[in-house]
Amino acid sequence: MRKVTTVVMASTLALSSLSHAAEAVTGDSWHPAEGSAQRNTQSHMFDGISLTEHQRQQMRDLMQQARHEQPPVNVSEVETMHRLVTAEKFDESAVRAQAEKMAQEQVARQVEMARVRNQMYRLLTPEQQAVLNQKHQQRMEQLRSVTQWQKSSSLKLLSSSSSRTQ
Repeated sequence: MRKVTTVVMASTLALSSLSHAAEAVTGDSWHPAEGSAQRNTQSHMFDGISLTEHQRQQMRDLMQQARHEQPPVNVSEVETMHRLVTAEKFDESAVRAQAEKMAQEQVARQVEMARVRNQMYRLLTPEQQAVLNQKHQQRMEQLRSVTQWQKSSSLKLLSSSSSRTQ
């Protein structure tokens, strides 16, 4: 059950990051608003890359095409999940089936966005690709340090709660 819940939550976050990525490419400024609550590595894929106006236009075109080709989020599926969550009696098998269905739809959306990002990456010069790869490595190092901090905080919390119960 945890895996299914994790997949559904991750897909929800990924979907929101997709909309931020689209705004970043198609908006007047290349970068989304600083301090955005939905920051992640994918929505800032091209941070720090100086693009020509021609490259920007090509990327806008790719995003617009992807938006038109991609099926919208199925609102009825979200409503179904809400009904299952708020039901009088919890039906784990129904929730699992619904979560898996929603996760499969999200996987298809993520694969499509990865295809579009690949096309965008191929528009970059080798120098721009090198900068992008360097920025990616920096973000991965930051993510690793945050993950390490979270693990150590969790361990501290567990050890302090177990010492209080003894």
